[in-house]
Amino acid sequence: MKQHTVADSPYGDLTLVAEDGVLCGLYMTEHRHRPLEETFGARVTADEGPFPAVVEQLEAYFAGELREFDLPLRMNGTAFQRSVWERLLAIPYGETRSYGQLAAELGSPGASRAVGLANGRNPVSIIVPCHRVIGAGGSLTGYGGGLERKQRLLEFERSGAGAAEPSAAGVLF
Repeated sequence: MKQHTVADSPYGDLTLVAEDGVLCGLYMTEHRHRPLEETFGARVTADEGPFPAVVEQLEAYFAGELREFDLPLRMNGTAFQRSVWERLLAIPYGETRSYGQLAAELGSPGASRAVGLANGRNPVSIIVPCHRVIGAGGSLTGYGGGLERKQRLLEFERSGAGAAEPSAAGVLF
């Protein structure tokens, strides 16, 4: 069973989607690969289901008090996509990796384009930090939420706004 809610953020409204009580989607307004709203299930308030914990951690992140999320996630995708998303979770707060670096870490140094496509299909943006992936030479390249948001998120993290100790995320792949 799916359900969703909408939460406010410094980057605009965030649509949070849960499946069987586990977060499976976080989409920004005008998100490039945002599924159709009718696939999100019933709309509920942010204080129902798994959403209070998600909203609490998002608020702590945006306040600079949380560097890593500790939420169960259900990431639906191909085996390759899930392997890319797992690598995204390993990129430390405030740091970046290139698509080529991620491809090499996955044992496929020639697969940077495939890594980019998988990165773009990340269904849980911000929490699974796809904004931390950049082009070769440090250039900002595609981001489902738009390049301006990507730049703002990177600047926010690089400013050292977060001070909390990292914790482990619980991901159900």
